[in-house]
Amino acid sequence: MMVSMSVSAQMIAEVQPLIPALRRYARAMLRNRDDADDLVQDVLERALANWQARRKSASLRSWLFAILHNLALDRLRRRARRGIDATLDSVPEAWLARAAEQEDGLGRQDVLTHLARLPDDQRAVLLLVGVEDLSYAEAAAVLDVPMGTVMSRLSRARERLRREMEEGLRANPTLRVIR
Repeated sequence: MMVSMSVSAQMIAEVQPLIPALRRYARAMLRNRDDADDLVQDVLERALANWQARRKSASLRSWLFAILHNLALDRLRRRARRGIDATLDSVPEAWLARAAEQEDGLGRQDVLTHLARLPDDQRAVLLLVGVEDLSYAEAAAVLDVPMGTVMSRLSRARERLRREMEEGLRANPTLRVIR
């Protein structure tokens, strides 16, 4: 019994600092806070169940992100097939209403909107490397693609995001108050 306590204590010590990053990535992938929290819970359960089977030489961070990424893709595919099947009363109000967008949040919202328009493969690479600060090699391991593919997708994602942001600024110039 003492051995399992030390293993679980070790796991908690190693995994707990990674939870905020896992939540950020899950929220960006699923675009829903509650679903993302459920996903992270599933990732942690799967990590606990497979803790002894993981490769000790592999990065724990990459391993957890790979689990999260694969589970997120499964959920997105399932969601696309099924759609939402709920009564109006059972849907959280946050899904039905949209918070007021204030001027200070517009820039951030524009970036998130343009980020959401990126193809899934480009968005995933941009989030892993640009937001979660994974190396190209770690991102390649998470996505199970060659490192050159990660670099190519990242370059295309950055260029597309930059281009769409510039086009958005030209289409919606800053509002001026006229007195």
